[in-house]
Amino acid sequence: MASGTYMNIPREKIPWYPVIDEDLCTHCGTCIEFCSNGVFALDDIRTKVVAPYNCVVGCSACESQCESQAIRFPEKQELVKILRELRAQYQPQAG
Repeated sequence: MASGTYMNIPREKIPWYPVIDEDLCTHCGTCIEFCSNGVFALDDIRTKVVAPYNCVVGCSACESQCESQAIRFPEKQELVKILRELRAQYQPQAG
């Protein structure tokens, strides 16, 4: 699920993707194995978010898979607010 649009909004305008807390991450690779969209990768010895906009908007399933609780997402209420604003901005013009 590479870039593109979500609800007619350019995906790269939607700030929904995981952030890894380096202090908590054990670099076990669970998130890499779990995410089928290639959001995560191992870079040398650290787990990184390498394709943030491949993340499915609203999905935070990898967060619950992380035993060290190192993965965080924005609050879903904030996502809803941002999506409303962006939908108004990117709504197709009639006529």
